[in-house]
Amino acid sequence: MPFQVIPRELTFFGLFDRLADAVVLGVVDLTALVSDLPNRERYASRIRELEHTGDDLTHQIIGLVNTTFVTPFDRKDIHVLASTLDDVLDSSEALADLLVLLRIAEPLPQFVMQLDTLLRAVTSVALAVRDLRGMQGVVEACADVRRAEREGDWLFRHGVAELYAGDFGAMEVLMWKDLLSEAEAAIDKCEDIANTLESVVLKFA
Repeated sequence: MPFQVIPRELTFFGLFDRLADAVVLGVVDLTALVSDLPNRERYASRIRELEHTGDDLTHQIIGLVNTTFVTPFDRKDIHVLASTLDDVLDSSEALADLLVLLRIAEPLPQFVMQLDTLLRAVTSVALAVRDLRGMQGVVEACADVRRAEREGDWLFRHGVAELYAGDFGAMEVLMWKDLLSEAEAAIDKCEDIANTLESVVLKFA
């Protein structure tokens, strides 16, 4: 058996750190895109690159699961955590593409607030992922994710109400409903990640 310089357990944690960091960078670029719409293509391109990076990291994690006898935590949880982190990156890419393709001229205020909430959620997710090594601080970070998710629900409902009650054309309503729904789905995925992380911590308590 070849000598391993880096224990496989540490490799798992390093890959998860990099994947969580990519998720945060994707949302950072997404919020920057919305505040700098004339340069949307540049930000969207960077988000697509991050999404490809996320796919590669996810494949590396799954591949490592399949070739490692003893994993740092449950194999199913590793699969779920990796795939759900990647899902959030997928949502960032989808939102960036929609903002480019639909040629949004001015963002809906509730959508901007949704992205701010999403950024807080993924930042807390990244903190929780980094804390997995020692299983300390994970629960607190997950609580922050849940607070962000509740705020996201509120913003989604009020955003939809504004669309239906405001002076919007039918196509605008459909367009913004799609964007609000995709952002809401990304925030919900963050809560799914928090649930998985808390499950990991409870199993080792």
